[in-house]
Amino acid sequence: MTQEKLSSEIRGFNPDYAGRCAECDGGGPIKGTRMSGRQDFAGTLTGDHVDQGDPPCRWYLMKDLVLKPQTWDEDAVWCLEGNLFLVDR
Repeated sequence: MTQEKLSSEIRGFNPDYAGRCAECDGGGPIKGTRMSGRQDFAGTLTGDHVDQGDPPCRWYLMKDLVLKPQTWDEDAVWCLEGNLFLVDR
């Protein structure tokens, strides 16, 4: 695993996660509303990660999304490590 320090975050790469299918869920604002809710995602992990905060939380980048909320306009999402589940497809 390699890491590169950028300001208050540490970016890195985990080759064991690169190309793996995964699912993640998280909470966040629902676009166009003043509400938050659970959002489910499924796709392919890139292996890229970022550690933020003190104590640090690790976020993994997921792309090629096959499941995402209807209002999600992005092609990728950052998933909190604790909400990430590796799956075999």
